Amino acid sequence: MIIGIDDQLAALGISVESLRARGLKRYAVAGELQVAEVGSDGREHRLVAPAAKAWIDLKRQAARDGEVVFIVSAFRAVERQIEIIQRKLDSGESIDSILTVCAPPGYSEHHTGRAVDLGTPGSALLDSDFEQTSAFAWLQRNAASFGFSLSYPAGNSYGYAYEPWHWCHRGAA
Repeated sequence: MIIGIDDQLAALGISVESLRARGLKRYAVAGELQVAEVGSDGREHRLVAPAAKAWIDLKRQAARDGEVVFIVSAFRAVERQIEIIQRKLDSGESIDSILTVCAPPGYSEHHTGRAVDLGTPGSALLDSDFEQTSAFAWLQRNAASFGFSLSYPAGNSYGYAYEPWHWCHRGAA
């Protein structure tokens, strides 16, 4: 039996109405993906072809400019998003708290194969201190020219915590 996304959300204690009230958008899961980068741990980070090409070009230019950026996370399937939220629930976090730092299954830009969570050497991963790095300053100045934009700035209307590391490829600037 295949369980629909609304049923999966309900099983996690997430109401579709609350997601609509926040203005969250449901995303289709990407089809064809290609490896955009292989992490130092050997993990393959996959994106759709236009985003992968743009990422490779962005990373190359950043290196030319003396900045090192790398992918921490890229494409994420709905099932993986469910696992992440369930792990947080199992550790005792409330669903309301979780949904300020983690998109609900079906509502994550990572499903599109266009979103990347980024890091740079010497900065804690997935931490707001990333904002203080020269890599972040470089991204603010240059990412748009590669089609990437910061998805969740401080005070965003979606109710997510500020994520200076989360960028999404939206196409040519």
